[in-house]
Amino acid sequence: MTAGFMGPPWQMDWRLDALACRDALPEHVRKMVDEARAELVTAEDPYFRGIDADAGLPETMSVEPVWSTDPKGPRILHFDNYKGWLVYTFKRRIEDPQIVVVETFWQ
Repeated sequence: MTAGFMGPPWQMDWRLDALACRDALPEHVRKMVDEARAELVTAEDPYFRGIDADAGLPETMSVEPVWSTDPKGPRILHFDNYKGWLVYTFKRRIEDPQIVVVETFWQ
């Protein structure tokens, strides 16, 4: 156990329905979801706060709040040029901080 707040790589968990949706996607899309997951778990700040905070993401991905009125609420990570997304929350705890994916979608 560390004395301070833990940093990346973050732990990630999936709601069962989000995981089932991910598993039902075609293989090439699952690879894109896995790439998006890798970006999330290694991000310094999984909420990508600030102006152009998601500038380090690949061109095909972007992150924004689900509701602009809730800056500490869920985030949406768009991938495949906005054809798919992951909605997630970040549980910022001293011990075991965690990203939780609550929705997976691809069209």
